[in-house]
Amino acid sequence: MRSFFTFLAHNKPLKKVARKTGLTLGGSHFVGGQTVEGMVDQVKVFNQMGMGVTVDCLGEEIEGTGDAKETVKLCYNAIHAIHEHQLKGQISLKLSSVGLELSEDIAIHNMRNILDEAKDHDVFVTINMEEYRNCGNIVDIFSKLRKEYDNVGIALQANLYRTETDVEKLDKLSPTIRFVKGAYKESRDVDMDDKSDVDENYKTLVKNNLLKGNYTQVATHDNDMIDFVKQLVAEHKIPNEQFEFQMLQGMRDEKQKELVEEGYNVVIYVPYGPDWYTYFMKRLAERPANVGFTLMSMVRR
Repeated sequence: MRSFFTFLAHNKPLKKVARKTGLTLGGSHFVGGQTVEGMVDQVKVFNQMGMGVTVDCLGEEIEGTGDAKETVKLCYNAIHAIHEHQLKGQISLKLSSVGLELSEDIAIHNMRNILDEAKDHDVFVTINMEEYRNCGNIVDIFSKLRKEYDNVGIALQANLYRTETDVEKLDKLSPTIRFVKGAYKESRDVDMDDKSDVDENYKTLVKNNLLKGNYTQVATHDNDMIDFVKQLVAEHKIPNEQFEFQMLQGMRDEKQKELVEEGYNVVIYVPYGPDWYTYFMKRLAERPANVGFTLMSMVRR
């Protein structure tokens, strides 16, 4: 199934059909919108329910500097919309979408432009994590940018052995870190293959970051992880202002509402942009188990 969805993600005729047909193909359940207007409408719905958002500015399969500039424009549009409509929102993006695999200098230049614009409009930016081959560069670029900007954070994956060291190295920067379990399948020498090991590492990483006083974005749909964090913050009297739960749009809608009612900060990850189809197929390819999760979420909705 992984190969099947990867094929669909890279199939150019299907991508063209998806762009023309739009989110009526089923993506609207999981994607905030192809246009900034559609994204704003979706974000307003979440805000009205007491949830914040992080708008993921999609830029898939960048082939040149022109494509990277299109992602920068997408980010600008999201930043301006958040400011103009007074939305409770942040943005997220991959460094590869602004040119990392073209040149590190191009990616840093584009990120500085985005962060300058975001700072002018009081918007926070999170750098998403990617495949292991880019992990080291992403951490290094984040470190460089964090020394220049206070409105940037990073996502780190609990399934990678290196993440504990990365967190220790970044601690001197008082970083905002989004912890995820990790969606990419990597080789066993870098990737914890056992789910229980990943779960325990996730708990350790979140606990250590919170106890150090760093703002922590707990990105999970797992009840065990959520309950662990609830107990942890209660035992150590960690204020709600120091962390937030993050979930994907379209996943566990009832749990999202439940956490809001309990007084926790909840932020929904809202994908936005014309590349929604590639994003959606890659999400299913990364973890084929998401297919069942996706179908159940649609039925429950």
